[in-house]
Amino acid sequence: MRQNDFENTPMLKLVMSLAIPSMIAQLVNILYSIVDRMFVGQIEEVGNVCLAAVGICGPIVTLLSSFGTLVGIGGSIWLSMCLGQKNEKRASQILYNSFVMLVVLSICLTLGFILLKHNLIYWFGGSDALYPYANTYLTIYTLGTFFALMSIGLNYFITGQGYATIAMLSVCIGAITNIMFDFILIRTLKIGVAGAAIGTVVAQFISCMFVLCFLRFKSKIKLHKEELSIEKMKHIVKLGFSPFLIIASDSIILIVMNMMLQKYGGDMGDIYISAITVAQSYFLLITGPLLGISSGTQPIFAYHFGSQNLKKIKEAFKIVISFAFLFCLVMFIISMCYSNVFVAMFTNDAMTMPIADRAIKIFCLGILMMSIQYVLVDGITGLSNVKLSLFLSLNRKLMYLGCTCLLPAFLGVSNIFYAQPTADIYASIVTIICFIKIIPSYLKSHGVK
Repeated sequence: MRQNDFENTPMLKLVMSLAIPSMIAQLVNILYSIVDRMFVGQIEEVGNVCLAAVGICGPIVTLLSSFGTLVGIGGSIWLSMCLGQKNEKRASQILYNSFVMLVVLSICLTLGFILLKHNLIYWFGGSDALYPYANTYLTIYTLGTFFALMSIGLNYFITGQGYATIAMLSVCIGAITNIMFDFILIRTLKIGVAGAAIGTVVAQFISCMFVLCFLRFKSKIKLHKEELSIEKMKHIVKLGFSPFLIIASDSIILIVMNMMLQKYGGDMGDIYISAITVAQSYFLLITGPLLGISSGTQPIFAYHFGSQNLKKIKEAFKIVISFAFLFCLVMFIISMCYSNVFVAMFTNDAMTMPIADRAIKIFCLGILMMSIQYVLVDGITGLSNVKLSLFLSLNRKLMYLGCTCLLPAFLGVSNIFYAQPTADIYASIVTIICFIKIIPSYLKSHGVK
């Protein structure tokens, strides 16, 4: 059980020791949704309809899970700052307050989504043909909200203490369980979309138990009862709101995209939704590990911001950006050459496959710039400049949302996919300019030198 030394480890080694396990954890975590969709898409006779139904549920499920990120990233960033300041007592209080917040949120969200799920499915692009499958999947998944939020939210506190490998292991355990149950329930027992949802909930339960046991008995800062503080909870939300907004607004944009595809796609609406589900699944293979790099290295920025070490902060930014850019360059080449191979794993429908392949190639046009944007925004959050990171996040999302609504209306439904690279390139340019102009003086004003 190895804990990273933020103070004395060479920066390149420290970045790799946090970024790589976090990348793998995010990649494996993505398998929850991708494997579900791959198995569901191959169901005999109704596979394409089921795939579209799960695609409708995907953004709703991600929106649900993003509340785990709100508390997890917000609390773990503050915890890392406290460790940099050698204040373990406050770090323990932050962990417990975050745990209580996750419990309350999971109860409220479960009740709310169960009551609203019928309307949500139709509001967000569902049709009568998709509803039975979407309703089954969403109902079962929502009942496991507690396990989802706990496993997602508390895992950040493992990474925040330097146990990146343990955090990766917790996700791997869940993902492997999910794959096994998908095979048994969908392929062998022929349960269909219900099997996909059950497999996901069981996997999240096992991952949740692993995380809780580690934080209770093995970590440096252990989970035990502390004094509850509304002020601490507010500060956790403040720190976590920007990354939460990134994930939650991504879900909202995907929901709007499904709505636009259904509105402007006519009789092809369900086919376009199946195709975009495949394309979004592939794009997660890029954004997931990229988020792993940027969020996994946040504790480095938070720790050295707490210890006021400007040299270490600069060094970390250079290394993290270089690593993220290299990863996206490799994925860009793969995307342009082999996207059709990925599409074939989901569906053999002759109408869906070319649309999905084209969507993947268009989605990836802006990923090289996006690599820089992700690192800078998450790094700024790690430096506790929540207002700037929030502005930069909103800036990208608003551009994406605007393009998603306007492109199909003026250029046709097939060009809606260009919303992704347009937003990525525009937001990256704005982020780089703001970082160069604002962050040096911000650090100086906080005594970081």
